[in-house]
Amino acid sequence: MSQYMIQAGLASGMSQTDGWHSQTPNPVPADFDNTKFLTPEDYVPSRDTRPKYKGKHEDVYGSPMIIGGWPWGDSATFGWKPEEEPDNREGWMTCVKNGVNMIDTAPIYGSGRSEELCGQWFVQMKQDGYKREDWLFQTKYSGLPTLPNTYAKWSHAPQSMLEESLKRTNLEYVDSYLVHGPIHPQSIATVCKAIAECVDKRLTKIVGVANCNKEDIIAYKDEFAKYGVPLAFVQNEYSILRRYDEVEGIYELCKENDIILQGYSAVANGRLTGKWDAEHEPPSTYRFSKYPMKDLEPVTDALRKIAKKRETTMAAVALNYILIRGIVPVVALRDPAQAESNCKALGWRLSDGERGEIDKVSLVGRTSAIWQRG
Repeated sequence: MSQYMIQAGLASGMSQTDGWHSQTPNPVPADFDNTKFLTPEDYVPSRDTRPKYKGKHEDVYGSPMIIGGWPWGDSATFGWKPEEEPDNREGWMTCVKNGVNMIDTAPIYGSGRSEELCGQWFVQMKQDGYKREDWLFQTKYSGLPTLPNTYAKWSHAPQSMLEESLKRTNLEYVDSYLVHGPIHPQSIATVCKAIAECVDKRLTKIVGVANCNKEDIIAYKDEFAKYGVPLAFVQNEYSILRRYDEVEGIYELCKENDIILQGYSAVANGRLTGKWDAEHEPPSTYRFSKYPMKDLEPVTDALRKIAKKRETTMAAVALNYILIRGIVPVVALRDPAQAESNCKALGWRLSDGERGEIDKVSLVGRTSAIWQRG
């Protein structure tokens, strides 16, 4: 089962805080310019601040935040059970009503079950009067060697896997298709050519890449450009606990090339929501930014203080911190309460003083050679 394969890979070193990697937090350097990438002071993230993703045939205006669909159907990492489905669906619809109408998932999440659940909900939405343009859907080419189509149809694999995703989701096209990571047996040139063909066949509108460093990003961008396809976005892990892309120049590269940065694990598998503490650690399978909670107390204390003053949630504060940098957070949810908590990040902006308190306790994070290269 592919969901168990990815969990095993993360445990063995694909994640930058697990396997042989250090679990010692590394703070953002004191001399780093924390204001470098801030949006203008009059920018307030809201349901109407919709980032523009460049496409070859048409652009896509995404939602201010993206819902991460990994927990839906995935028992290996998140212990999902079928009885959770109604809460998952209600959480998704809560976000849609708040203007957060973009889902990010992948064939490997729940071994396809995440996409299947989305497909069921999309059918119901149409029956309820929603139109296809009322939501946005993003999935991935998971070119892992364990997936049979990767080898069975070498150059055709990205399109073949996308066609399977379309069947599971009951869709005729996806809004966004990205390369899940730098692990694929085909060359970058082969993968980009195949995905560019998906664009021309109107199977996807825009394209992106994930878990990439600067060299990877340039290579994918240049290959896609041969077919007139813009690299619309990069998706790497980004949160208060992992500002690597900002500190190490990846975000700057993206901005220079009009590429949007999406930040997944935006609340660090719940570590920034107040759900966990030193006496109640997250499950061992929650591997992104997997630092001991006792080492994160300066961060959670700062978030809790600001949340209390503003009468909002810690998650909302953590997400607003990302939004005011012009980065699009990808944040998972499992029920309506989490959806409401996340959506409270919209409609306001951290003050410079509040942001500064978080800056002082934020972390850089590290990379892994196999998977999290950026």
